[in-house]
Amino acid sequence: MEDKKILIVDDQYGIRVLLYEVLGKEGYTMYQAANGKQALNIVKKESPSLVILDMKIPGMDGLEILREIKTIDPDIKVIMMTAYGELDMIEEAKSLGALTHFTKPFDIDEMRRVVNQYLAS
Repeated sequence: MEDKKILIVDDQYGIRVLLYEVLGKEGYTMYQAANGKQALNIVKKESPSLVILDMKIPGMDGLEILREIKTIDPDIKVIMMTAYGELDMIEEAKSLGALTHFTKPFDIDEMRRVVNQYLAS
């Protein structure tokens, strides 16, 4: 597992900590970012296997960050999170290469299962 790195990108501290702790217990190397600039620096430096990315982040939205991530490394897997029924944005995220999305509040066990499934393949 130590070669599997996960980056959590969300401006909400509580969500970052929750995912960080739960997925960290699965044995992944964890990173977190509160904004797009931090996230892209970590992507460039650490090359995470998976990014869990919130759709609504001040300064740079999730779609912009997703586009940048895919420019840096098209193989990085991305799961989007959204607090709203932003179906058009979700469709666009999928067309840009996001694997799936979770609507907040999400089921943490379901998130862990999906993450493990994507990183096992």
